[in-house]
Amino acid sequence: MSESRDCAVIGAGIVGISCGLHLLEQGYRVVLYDPAPPGSMTSRGNAGGFGFTDVVPASVPGVLWKVPRWLLDPSGPLFISPTHFPGMIPWLWRFRKVSGLKQMTAAANALADILKSSMTDTRALLHRTRLNHLFVENGAVTVYRSRKSAHKDRYEWEVKQSMGVAVQVLNSLDEIREFEPALRNAQYGMYTPQWCSTPDPYGLATSLADYFCRSGGRIRQTEIASVNPSATRVDTLSTSEGEPVHADHFIIAAGVWSGKFCKQLGENVLLESERGYNTTLPKPGIRLNREVIFGEEKFVATNIGEGLRIGGAAEFAGLRAPPNYRRSDKLVEIARRYLPGLDDTGGEKWMGQRPATPDSLPVIGRSGRFGNVYYAFGHGHAGLTMAATTGKLVAQLVSAGHPGFDIEPFGIHRFNS
Repeated sequence: MSESRDCAVIGAGIVGISCGLHLLEQGYRVVLYDPAPPGSMTSRGNAGGFGFTDVVPASVPGVLWKVPRWLLDPSGPLFISPTHFPGMIPWLWRFRKVSGLKQMTAAANALADILKSSMTDTRALLHRTRLNHLFVENGAVTVYRSRKSAHKDRYEWEVKQSMGVAVQVLNSLDEIREFEPALRNAQYGMYTPQWCSTPDPYGLATSLADYFCRSGGRIRQTEIASVNPSATRVDTLSTSEGEPVHADHFIIAAGVWSGKFCKQLGENVLLESERGYNTTLPKPGIRLNREVIFGEEKFVATNIGEGLRIGGAAEFAGLRAPPNYRRSDKLVEIARRYLPGLDDTGGEKWMGQRPATPDSLPVIGRSGRFGNVYYAFGHGHAGLTMAATTGKLVAQLVSAGHPGFDIEPFGIHRFNS
């Protein structure tokens, strides 16, 4: 083994773990650094969906007209803290710029490409690690209370179908209930068979971390405080205790916390915490056949183990604001409209930090300033979905200098334009 085989990965979430696994397979020595246990942050509480059909970015044309109504609705899918709003202005300005048809189409094409690879790469990774039992391929159902409300999302569904997403229209409650007998008060829906899920997202992340360690990787539960660059490369990291970390290659996969390292490296990135909420009900009294997405209210319900997880919302309040678990309560309340008799006894509430970019594209690629630094963050709702492909691409960049895939749309340089 040559002298340039040591890799330090900042972040032990699902993306960092995947990067570590793929680098090990390329013959590198790999250490993951994270102050929290592997997979215990966003991976612990997400809805377990592999959204291979989510090819439409959030910045779809016309979405800005919906924002005022959402913000004025206390139970709506979007909230921006007034105190956090001024700091978000550059992010929001960029969001506005990329919401045009040309920009949205380019982002959708990039998402479609990486999501197509993600399905193949996820299957392959879980086969290699013998975790196939945690990957369920039975689609998802998106429901609406009326055909009129579904019509508001017509453009997004047309874009999905134009990019190869299979869609079966469900024209009545009877047709919906053939898929999901527990549902009520929905009159129109879409079945997307390419959507996949896991009944245990946290278990999947920790099992991959265990496999990583059994394969020779190491995980250190410590906080990285800073990266220490020289003229053209990074030489060391420093932990919060001041301990130096030496490596030949550095991968930043710290989710929403990646922004501070980019700043230390002098690279601009627009990254916000899109805080999501859920409640996991241990004995809900109902059972779904697959993940259900509620199209009007923008939330989901999915089986997690023997329980049911109800989650969603997009709250922009920064990294330090305390959770507002009333949003979790409201999601359960809305879910009852569709799932009468839902038992919320003993529900466990949770809030997580999704790393969101204005164009809904992750940041994947080599640093523009330092040749031995690589980025793998900003996946928003799709960290679980894109983890396998992101890890593969990063490993190809480190080992060969280029991946067998066009990563130009995901480069950090786009934030300097």
